[in-house]
Amino acid sequence: MWLSDVSVKRPVVAIVLSLLLCVFGAVSFSKLSVREMPDVENPVVSISTTYKGASASIMESRITTVLEDQLSGISGIENITSTTRNGMSRIQVEFEMGWDLTEGVSDVRDAVSRAQRRLPDEADDPVVSKDNGSGEPAVYVNLTSSTMDRSQLTDYAERVLMDRFNLINGVSSVDLSGALYRVMYVKLQPAQMAGRGVTSKDIVNALNDENVELPGGEVRNDTTTMSVRTARLYRTAQDFEYLVVRTAEDGSPIYLKDVAKVAIGAQNENATFKNNGIANLSLGIVTMTDANPLNVADDVYAEVERMQRFLPAGTELYVDYDSTVFIDRSIQEVYSTLFVTGLLVVLVLYIFIGQARATLIPAVTVPVSLISAFMVAYFLGFSINLLTLMALILAIGLVVDDAIVVVENIYHHIENGEPPLLAAYKGTREVGFAVVATTVVLVMVFLPISFMDGMVGPLFTEFSVLLAVSVIFSSIVALTLSPVMGSKLLKANVKHSAFNVFIDRMFGKLERGYRKVVTARYAIVMSRR
Repeated sequence: MWLSDVSVKRPVVAIVLSLLLCVFGAVSFSKLSVREMPDVENPVVSISTTYKGASASIMESRITTVLEDQLSGISGIENITSTTRNGMSRIQVEFEMGWDLTEGVSDVRDAVSRAQRRLPDEADDPVVSKDNGSGEPAVYVNLTSSTMDRSQLTDYAERVLMDRFNLINGVSSVDLSGALYRVMYVKLQPAQMAGRGVTSKDIVNALNDENVELPGGEVRNDTTTMSVRTARLYRTAQDFEYLVVRTAEDGSPIYLKDVAKVAIGAQNENATFKNNGIANLSLGIVTMTDANPLNVADDVYAEVERMQRFLPAGTELYVDYDSTVFIDRSIQEVYSTLFVTGLLVVLVLYIFIGQARATLIPAVTVPVSLISAFMVAYFLGFSINLLTLMALILAIGLVVDDAIVVVENIYHHIENGEPPLLAAYKGTREVGFAVVATTVVLVMVFLPISFMDGMVGPLFTEFSVLLAVSVIFSSIVALTLSPVMGSKLLKANVKHSAFNVFIDRMFGKLERGYRKVVTARYAIVMSRR
């Protein structure tokens, strides 16, 4: 093989090639993101619609059924599931695995737009979003206070904390749980409304028409452009009390305070959110799909530490839950298994080969092949996760095979009296095509896993590709670095270990037994009859 010929004649080329593979692989490894499992895009699109005050039956007939009728004509849909509750409708559209989700989202939005004119005017606009499974917070940060109530905590979290956490590199969004927003309540008084001939629609129209903020154009000069806006006339509950609802028959205005009571209160006073009896808010930190959750968690801890000195008196900010701890523990366990497996492979090689020099050659193949595989993983956008590390553990037993075959054949030529350089040249040439054939067979076995139907294929793509790539790099190392090391390290007339001598004797007895069987083949055939 020309690859082994060049390596034996120019050993520097083989050494430099292996070093480059290790360097590029190590750099790629440092840039790979870490997560528990591979990032698999879930081909599901969700449509959420809210209609306050509507019962589940109305939501089903007026919203869910209307949307489902429009969605049923979209191509590529696997199934449609819907959940309808009082005031809420949620439809999940699952596309076929491998379907272009960007195209699917566009088709769903078009269908929702066509159906929107048939939906009730009072209902909120349907929200279409990709349900890619990446929206779960990785870290939860709790905000508690003994001096502020929940509405004040909510205001502080929205004004200060959420912006600080959103600025962290790799953070997609911050979910605020337990928030208590301040809203204005307009409590209608039916008796006063009937006496003045005012309907609830009159009040709704007045609120929509009068409580607006409109653009007022721009003011320009030679160097500056300023936007002009019309300020809202109604800012407090007292302002809204003097909102004109309609005009009476005698021409006098009917104010909102004449037919309703206006007050500022909590959005949901029936709910409570406490921790150890103290008002509590929870901020869920959601990471980006391509971000390293371990790095994001470290940055969140650092940001929480920096913000301690700025917190109001009686307020405490701390990390309550960190899912990346379990990811880190799992990854560390697999790293330990990977290290122990490598040591066991080297030990077994030494026991059966019987020479430290000969053991070193296939042992070097393991780190070079595995580190080189990270280079391909980086360019393909893979991550370090449990499945990719499991692939490397399985690859340890495979990547040494090619090097063992090459070393054994080189040593066979050396024992026959050939110089180490010539033995490396001839020995590698003799088994070169066998090494390539073995590699091709292994690649053809593992690579098709990524083409399996359903979720299995995308989930195990990184596993199968990384395993196949490791085997490919092992064959390259076996045909380049192994013959070079064999020509330098292997020597003839080396004393074998006692275990190696024992194995040779056992194989000698086995060989003599085979010879007897072959010699007496007719007797054996007759005895079987």
